[in-house]
Amino acid sequence: MEEIATLEREILAAIGGAADEQALEAARIAVLGKKGSVAELMKGLGAMSPEERKTQGPLLNGLKDRVTEALLRRRDALKETALDARLAAETVDVTLPVRPEMRGTIHPVRHVYDEVIQIFGDLGFAVAEGPHIEDDFYNFTALNIPPEHPARQEHDTFYLRERADGTRKVLRTHTSPVQIRTMMAQQPPIRIIAPGRTFRSDSDQTHTPMFHQIEGLVIDETTHLGHLKWVLEEFCKAFFEVDKVKMRFRASHFPFTEPSMEVDIGYARDGAQIRIGEGDSWLEILGSGMVHPKVLSASGVDPDRYQGFAFGMGLDRIAMLKYGIPDLRAFFEADLRWLRHYGFSALDLPTLAGGLS
Repeated sequence: MEEIATLEREILAAIGGAADEQALEAARIAVLGKKGSVAELMKGLGAMSPEERKTQGPLLNGLKDRVTEALLRRRDALKETALDARLAAETVDVTLPVRPEMRGTIHPVRHVYDEVIQIFGDLGFAVAEGPHIEDDFYNFTALNIPPEHPARQEHDTFYLRERADGTRKVLRTHTSPVQIRTMMAQQPPIRIIAPGRTFRSDSDQTHTPMFHQIEGLVIDETTHLGHLKWVLEEFCKAFFEVDKVKMRFRASHFPFTEPSMEVDIGYARDGAQIRIGEGDSWLEILGSGMVHPKVLSASGVDPDRYQGFAFGMGLDRIAMLKYGIPDLRAFFEADLRWLRHYGFSALDLPTLAGGLS
């Protein structure tokens, strides 16, 4: 019994002297491990007589329980001490000045994306989306684009590998497929915008292989060119934040609209700055027209009953115009200096009431 009492004092002293959890674990193994001091004594019970086991068994089990309890108490104490030390080391001096400016910014294309949605949302347009990888039918055929059209050639369009049936998927070259999918999915009246990424094999100061586009579509029984003109005027006044804007419509050709028109806005140049709504110079900003009857038919819409208009513009292009960005390629270079100069605060959300830019 005296031997057990002496051993217990030694064990408790070792546990109490453990400076950290690693040292405590070493003490536990030395005592309760397979070859530990208490474990070795427990193994000796098998060689004792029944009378000795009745005496020694409770003593050894009691020792084991008290050692285990001491280990748990010491572990809790060490954890609390370690936490106190960590908290003391990680304190923050709240008197330090804050950073002079936010480091992250919203990309100007993302900001313009939100601006455009705000404007057209106020005009009653819903936002529609579609896949980036399209079938030939949605991207070309349903839009009345003939097989010999240059847009179908590989020098202008990104095609995926040929499938077993000989057809190939395509990276959409415009967001017009979203219009087709919308007309096939719901009955008129329809009033949507389709913003998103598009892809074409082109790269220079004003073109990139991936760019952003927004298209609009209105289909009902009475829509005409006057409505198209009013919508575009209201959009330009709101987007460029001017009281009035001069616009002109020039005859053009798009396979999916008839008649088709390019839209120019009036501007004046003040040094390196462009002022929209002033002057006698003209700048092309978008294409538009009345939806071609063949497009309506391909989408399951009765062209004898319904008609409508469509328009499309590049989000990157109008962002360059509004915010004076000279090179489109810089949009995709991830230059932090450029982003900090042209970017917007994360909390600077565009609204018609509070201001867009």
